[in-house]
Amino acid sequence: MGSFSIWHWLIVLVVVLLIFGTKKLRNIGSDLGGAVKGFKEGVKEDAPKIGEKDEQGRTIDVEVKDKQQS
Repeated sequence: MGSFSIWHWLIVLVVVLLIFGTKKLRNIGSDLGGAVKGFKEGVKEDAPKIGEKDEQGRTIDVEVKDKQQS
């Protein structure tokens, strides 16, 4: 029972390639990579870090509170 051997993973890979084809898998991979890259850039842009100073030289202090949904 334990983990799968390399042969199990190769068979799964072959089945996935037969079902989806290499072109579709390549498109899915590039779309997923672009989405992750866009997300990382979006987070970097205007997200202030704790302890950073704003334009007036004031320190930004952040406190996280639970948000209740109504």
